[in-house]
Amino acid sequence: MASNELLTDEQEEQVIAAIREAETKTSGEIRVHIEEECKREPLERAARIFHELGMDQTELQNGVLIYVASADKKAAVYAGKGIHKQVEDDFWNDVLQQLLAHFKEEKYEQGLVEAVHMVAGKLEELFPYQKGDTNELTNNISYS
Repeated sequence: MASNELLTDEQEEQVIAAIREAETKTSGEIRVHIEEECKREPLERAARIFHELGMDQTELQNGVLIYVASADKKAAVYAGKGIHKQVEDDFWNDVLQQLLAHFKEEKYEQGLVEAVHMVAGKLEELFPYQKGDTNELTNNISYS
C-alpha cells in the first residue's frame, strides 16, 4: 500500500482537524508522517523525520511526531526533549499500541485520530495553551 493511499482525502482532513483542534489547547506541536517503507528501526527513522521536519526547532521542544510506514506496518511515536523528559516511557508505548491496534483492523483514520487525542491530552497537561502561543509548524500530514 502506497503511503499516500493509507487515507482518503476526507480521512486525511479528519486527522488534520484533530491536530488543529488539539493545538488550540497546548503550545505543543503534533505532526503525522506517513511513508511506505521503513528500512531502519521505526523509532530511529521517526527521529530522523522529526529533525527533517524542523520539529526540534520549536521553542519549548514539545513537538511529537506520529510516524507510520504503511507497507511495512511499522510505526513509532517520537517526542522532543521538552516533553519526553516529563513523560513516562510507558505513555509513548500506550499511544503506539493504541495506534497499531486500530491499524490491525485497517481503521487507519481512527487510529491516527485517537493517537493524536492521546498525545494532545498529555501536551495540554504539561504545556497548556498560553495567550500568544503561535502554531510553529504546519498541521498537514507529511509524506515521503
